[in-house]
Amino acid sequence: MTDGAGRVIRVLSLYDDVMNVYADRGNTLAVQRGAAALGLEADVLRVSLGEALPEAVNLVLIGGGQDREQRRIADELAAHGPRLREWAAEGVAMLAVCGGFQLFGRWYRDTAGRTLPGAGVFDVTSVAGGAGQPRCIGDVLVDSTLEGVGEVVGFENHGGRTYLGPAAQPFARVLYGSGNNGADGTEGAVHREAIGTYLHGSVLPKNPRLLRHLLAAAARHAGIEALPSVEGADGLMARAAERAHRAAVLVARRRGRPVAR
Repeated sequence: MTDGAGRVIRVLSLYDDVMNVYADRGNTLAVQRGAAALGLEADVLRVSLGEALPEAVNLVLIGGGQDREQRRIADELAAHGPRLREWAAEGVAMLAVCGGFQLFGRWYRDTAGRTLPGAGVFDVTSVAGGAGQPRCIGDVLVDSTLEGVGEVVGFENHGGRTYLGPAAQPFARVLYGSGNNGADGTEGAVHREAIGTYLHGSVLPKNPRLLRHLLAAAARHAGIEALPSVEGADGLMARAAERAHRAAVLVARRRGRPVAR
């Protein structure tokens, strides 16, 4: 491992004391360990309710929460929308999971029929499932639209349905599971280096290529161009992570619901 001095990425963890369903906070831990393996230092800043955003960051993380937690943060997060959209436009890396993904969209209509404002990073809208509509739950396997990421595996449990607007691009195409809405075969959304997804897991420990993609984007935004190869960074760790990923993929193929073609 190389010395991380001068090779620092600033990571913003948003509302991780509120939005942490299925231990999405594990994504922050994966970023810290993955950064260290690449000779980077991840300087993690945590911002919760009533606190101001920092002036500049290279990577933003937000996890999932139920309607109750989403109501707590929605107005404040929407007020942060202009800054978050500005960051996204300049190439800040982002990962928004489940409820965080919904609130990084334009709006989310919850189970009480209340429309919660979103930060507007993604051109998506989300609506809670109606009475008698089943939840989207189970193991998920998707094929990412991002170059070099490939198959991504995780777990979903959401009642809301998300729909892409005309300016949105999907993060992935569903192979097993429900994805955004169980109907159109899309999963998540991408805007520049920002990724929204329904996948828990936590998703980054299960998907080392997705983790490296986000770290590379954060490093570029920080002005750090050269990253070592995966093998050069920590060959043993990289191989173990890929084996764990392949094992999780096999489980998803065995237990997940295949998408009708």
